[in-house]
This record gives sequence, structure tokens and C-alpha cells, in this order.
Amino acid sequence: MPASNHRTPRIAVLADSDTRWKWGALTAGRLAPEGATTDGYLLRGRATPTERQLAEVGLRPDALAEVPLAGFLAELRRRHADAAAPYDLVVLALVGGAVQAALHGLARLGQDHGVRPVVVTGYVGVVYEKLADGLLLRHGADLVLANSAVDAERFRAVYEGVGADSTAVTEAALPFLGGAPHRPADSGNRPYTVVFAAQPSVPAGRADRAHLLDRLIGHARAHPDREVLLKLRSKPGEHTTHLEEIPYQRLARDRGPLPENFRLVHGNMGEVLDRTDLLVTVSSTAALESLHRSIPTAVLTDLGVREALGNHHFIGSGCLTSFDRLDEGHTPVADPTWQDRNGVAPGTAYASAFDTARARTAALLKLAGAEELPPITPYYTPRTAPGYLPGLLGRHHLAPDGTPLPGALDPAPAEGLRGRARTAVNGAVRGAARAAYRHGVQNVAPLVRRLGRL
Repeated sequence: MPASNHRTPRIAVLADSDTRWKWGALTAGRLAPEGATTDGYLLRGRATPTERQLAEVGLRPDALAEVPLAGFLAELRRRHADAAAPYDLVVLALVGGAVQAALHGLARLGQDHGVRPVVVTGYVGVVYEKLADGLLLRHGADLVLANSAVDAERFRAVYEGVGADSTAVTEAALPFLGGAPHRPADSGNRPYTVVFAAQPSVPAGRADRAHLLDRLIGHARAHPDREVLLKLRSKPGEHTTHLEEIPYQRLARDRGPLPENFRLVHGNMGEVLDRTDLLVTVSSTAALESLHRSIPTAVLTDLGVREALGNHHFIGSGCLTSFDRLDEGHTPVADPTWQDRNGVAPGTAYASAFDTARARTAALLKLAGAEELPPITPYYTPRTAPGYLPGLLGRHHLAPDGTPLPGALDPAPAEGLRGRARTAVNGAVRGAARAAYRHGVQNVAPLVRRLGRL
């Protein structure tokens, strides 16, 4: 069904973790035509967000379902086959391999039905590793969003360097930047607040994480007039975009009595930033949120400036510093030119950051409405990558031609959206299985890996 025949444009967001759900849902909101409705799909897997994580993100779609990728594609196929409100726009907020599989499934949908939705994808934050790998896995989407001018240039260079079409690359910004500009702490209102934005896997080692925790506790002791908060990404047993083998809260339990002005906190990052006077991190995307709001931001060099840590991205930003300097009272000052080039967009610049992406989306939706969207043509095909693509698709139970493998389909691929209630027994069994799987990945697997290194 053409988009122009819809009274209300329909959008689907498919995400595989809490942070990617946040990116995908907000991106849909930035690009959507006025009055559009959004359905959310959570890709079933290791990092499927919990109810608490979804509540912390604070973004609820019009409907929500947990599905395997083959189930999501089956739902789209059903909607197109019987004209039951097909989606006009699909936002893929997924890891690269899942994006590639979804693109091949959507390409097959277009071949079989002659029409397909507009497809948008991108990155949830700073792209500091696997640049070529991740970009080529996203090739084939109608829009590949870049979060800054620097990223847009890098993305186009990769595509053009392998002879792939780069016209899908579109400069935008991180969709979750916002909030009130920084207002310095007033001694009569609240204490000066230092927030350390933790990351699940950066750094990964116990010694490095213990160093950061000890320095943060030491900063609290050295500055009893300050409030020092360790902002955690998840609770033990939960997953985020990256695996956290050594949670800070477990390390903190071994530190004995903590200073009264030191606390571990969860919650929405935007709300935490509302009371932040100094944001400290290794390389968290929270640094970009902080800089956007003109909050002094420290990117730590304690563990080196290394690609593996991602803090090399901030070279030239003016934010690189160490705990020693912070203990002495140093306050970093961000470089305006670096901010402009790297998508921070403080002040009024952010208001127009999505204008180009929004205009291109509108033009693509018109093509979709006229059934004139070109076929999806990923860079990877069985001809160009015969030793790589089948394995990628197979992990998501798809054949090399984008069709589901036998037995791949969930009996009710999107029953949360169709309003069907699962039986109590099936719900309990599936919930227990997912809990056992997550426990194994987060608790048992890291132990086995550590034993293997002994």
C-alpha cells in the first residue's frame, strides 16, 4: 500500500538494546512526518532491554513487541501482503550484522511485493572501531545517518573507497542531545556535583576499572564539599549494548565504608546532567550530551589515549585530562571548532541538525508512495562476499536470498502488536529461558573465560 494512501504514516523501530532503542525511537521522532505513529520491536537476544531499562530510557511507542529478526520480517511481509497498515518507514537501530540481515530480508520483501518501506539506520554514538566493517554492513539502507560532519566525511570515504554508492550517507546529529544549558551550582541551592559516566566495557579489565573507582572515591574524600556520583548503566544481570563483565557496584562493595558525599546512581542521563557541574568519563557518549549543554567535561587520560578506549576521538577537543589534574581543581574548556565538526552543536545550531535528513526522508516517502523506490542493493551479496554473507544471514535464520530458513519463524512473530495474549505457561517458560540465557552470558561465560586465562 503506498504511503500516500495512509491517513497516518506508520513507522517501525527495530532495536537490540536499551541505548539503540533510545537512538532509534528518537531518530524516528526527528524524521517522522507530522502525526505519524510508531511501533517498537525489540530484537530478541542477549541485550534485549528489561522493563526497568525501557522505563529509564523513557520512550514508549504506540505498541511494543519482542521478536526474532525473522519474526519482524514476517510481520512486515504480512502487512504488505494483506494491506494491513504496512509500514512507510523502518528504522534499524541494530548492530551491523543484524542490519545487514534485515536489509537482505527487506530487499526480498521488495522483490516479492514490488513495494517496500523507506529504511534508515546509523550509529548510537561515537564510531571509534570497526569503521569499515560496520559501515559496509549498513550499506543498502536508504539513509545511513552520520552524527557529525567528521563522520559523514569518513563514511563517504569508506563507501567510495570500495566502489559503493555513498549517496545514502546523510549528516545529522545524535538525536538525544538536548536539555537546559548548564547553570553553575549555587551554594544556597545544591552542592557542586561531579558525575562519572560509567561504560559497560570501557575499560574492560578489573585493574583498570578498580583504578577509576578508587580515584573517584579519592576525589570525593579530597573534596567533601562536592557531591560525587557514579552513574551506572545497568544493574547486575541486565545487559546493555556492550557486555559488562565487572560491574562497578560489585567493586564498590569491596571498598569498605564509602564517603558520605559519594553515591552510585541509576536513572535517565538527561536528568542526571540537569544537576551536573563536571562530567567525567573515559569515552562515553554522555560526554557529547554534556558538551552540548556546555557542562565542563573531562575525558580521562589515566589509562592512556588509545583507540581501544575510544578516548582518541576527543583529541583536539580540549577535554582530555587526568584525575590528578581534576583533584587539583582543573576544569576543562572545550574547543568550539572541534565541537562544531564533531556534532556537539551547542546553542541554537542543533535545531537545524536534522533538516537535511528530514527533507531526504520526505522525498523518499513520496517515492515509496508512488511505488518508485529503487531496490535495496547491499554491498555484500552472495557474489561479492560468498564466504562472509551466508554466515551473517544464517545467524539470524535467513537464507542467502533473504528468505527465512525452515523453522525460523516464531509461531506468533509480533503478537504483542496484534493484541494476542500469551498463555501464562508459555510466558513463564520464555521468561525463564531468557533469564537463564542472560545469566549464563553475563555471569557464567565471563567466569569460564577468566578460568581459561589462568
